[in-house]
Amino acid sequence: MNGQLSRHWWVLLVRGAVAVLFGVLALFWPGITVWALTVLFGAYALVDGVFSLAGAFTGVEGESRAWLAVAGVCGILLGVMAFAWPGATALVLLMLIAAWALVVGVLQIVGAFRLRKLVDDAWLLGVSGVVSAILGVLLFIWPASGALAVVWMIGLFAIVMGAMSIGAAFRLRKLGEPAGSHRVGRQLG
Repeated sequence: MNGQLSRHWWVLLVRGAVAVLFGVLALFWPGITVWALTVLFGAYALVDGVFSLAGAFTGVEGESRAWLAVAGVCGILLGVMAFAWPGATALVLLMLIAAWALVVGVLQIVGAFRLRKLVDDAWLLGVSGVVSAILGVLLFIWPASGALAVVWMIGLFAIVMGAMSIGAAFRLRKLGEPAGSHRVGRQLG
């Protein structure tokens, strides 16, 4: 297994380099990144809708295929709308993220309150709930800044993970080298 991984160390290196490049592009051109994420979401919704609709027509007899057909049509419509109005789609996605952060935050606060007698560190769950709820509220108040912050977080994450992948690639490469060799060049023998 180690031999296989160490022979293909360069795949991890390329993957890391692409992640770093994506992260840098996301930081310097956030508008393009938001547009690209919106287009990817639209493509996903469209493909998922097509497969759901196909499943509705080719499903097993006796199964409820009506809901699958409805989900398919909705996915296709959502995908088309994402391509037709990427700006509005990005705003709606951001509002969904804001609502999710707010709801999850409130539920975490409630959970921390209920767990406080059972778990010593329940307050940590409460703190994370407060942070999540604040994030949700801030995204509702300042959606443009929120979109920019999300893109920056994605960019920073990509850079960090890419750098870690590059480091891991060089470690794998070193694992594959025979002990004491420095591979200046291959000798034919």
